Amino acid sequence: MTAVRKIAVLGAGNIGGTLAQRLAESGIADEVVLIDIIEGLPQGKALDIQESAPILGFATRVRGSTSLDDLAGADLVVETAGLARKPGMSRSDLLAKNAEILRAHALAVKARCPGSIVQVVTNPVDVMTYWFREVSGQPPARVFGESGTLDTARFRWFVADALHVAPRDVTGFVLGTHGDTMVPVLSLTSVSGVPLRQLLGAEALAAIVTRTQKGGGEIVDLLKMGSAYYAPTAAQAELCGAVARDEKRLLGVTAHLGGEYGLRDLCLGVPVVLGRGGVERILEVPLSDEERRAFEASAAAVRADLQALAQMPRAA
Repeated sequence: MTAVRKIAVLGAGNIGGTLAQRLAESGIADEVVLIDIIEGLPQGKALDIQESAPILGFATRVRGSTSLDDLAGADLVVETAGLARKPGMSRSDLLAKNAEILRAHALAVKARCPGSIVQVVTNPVDVMTYWFREVSGQPPARVFGESGTLDTARFRWFVADALHVAPRDVTGFVLGTHGDTMVPVLSLTSVSGVPLRQLLGAEALAAIVTRTQKGGGEIVDLLKMGSAYYAPTAAQAELCGAVARDEKRLLGVTAHLGGEYGLRDLCLGVPVVLGRGGVERILEVPLSDEERRAFEASAAAVRADLQALAQMPRAA
């Protein structure tokens, strides 16, 4: 018995195609449909994934489509469509173009699968999550963004690499925006229960924080064309699994704040309990004074982008 009947992935680029593969192999859905505007691209990738089923042993049905009508009946929608960053671009540079793409998709979700849970991946993800929820009219709990889970994974790897320990033994959170003002919470980071500040000095910690904040850009600069998709899709698949299996996982996502952390009417990376209802609870964790100031600066950066977005047309 699979966890959900249907997952729709919007966008068949490197992110969408790799995510569809991960979801098919996980077996959490009866069907994964990959949707893109480029004729042949989603169909070809879907068929390629499907043909690996006899080797890998999964029973998921994978198909490609160019029609948003195929959102109908989706329990979970993952929005990956949009332009990827190029060297020298910030996530905010993508704001206007990606907002227009997501507008059409949000309206399609509203019309064809209004009961679905939506995970937004498109950058700048904090702003796009807010925009998708506003246009689609979905309840705040049912639209969240993939941010903190990926940023935390990068942070945990950098810590593990510096200490030469197993990555799974590093725990912690990265809060705030999915951008240069993200906040790795050092006060809540530990290695098998040992506080991180007891293991690394201030200079090493500062270097790890900076590398985490620039983690996506580092890969963009190395690739020259395109952006990361292996670690991001691993994070997205983990979030899909938490929803589909109703796992009640404590994970970092971009969620709509309604007073938590003294903030409201914006989406920002925070720890949440994620289950079949989407964001079932937002946890307010203690922050040091320095972390609180950084978190508020992160919120201000998102609000600046939201103000720019406010001039764009809204759905009727």
